[in-house]
Amino acid sequence: MTEAEFRALALGLPGVVEHAEQDHPDYRVGGKVFAQLGYPEASWATLWLPADAQEDIVAACPGAFRPSPGDAAGHTRVHLSEAPHPRVREALIAAWRDKAPRRIRDHFRD
Repeated sequence: MTEAEFRALALGLPGVVEHAEQDHPDYRVGGKVFAQLGYPEASWATLWLPADAQEDIVAACPGAFRPSPGDAAGHTRVHLSEAPHPRVREALIAAWRDKAPRRIRDHFRD
């Protein structure tokens, strides 16, 4: 997974806008951040996942996904070079669904 692929997946979800905060692009839906690129380092991304989704995704692919140490529940780091495209897509959708307003979320079919 490359940064460009991650960006394309995130921006491909309904209602998503890219915003720059602290020199790292983040992805928002309904004004809420669900993903950030280039944090904690350039080769990483961070997702804001529901706790149950985080547990499943980390267990399925522990080399690519790991809980962010010391951060709030659900913050999940993604090592992009280790992360398979289908798993990143699954994780992005889970993070997006958790933050998307119902009016947007109800019309999405993955």
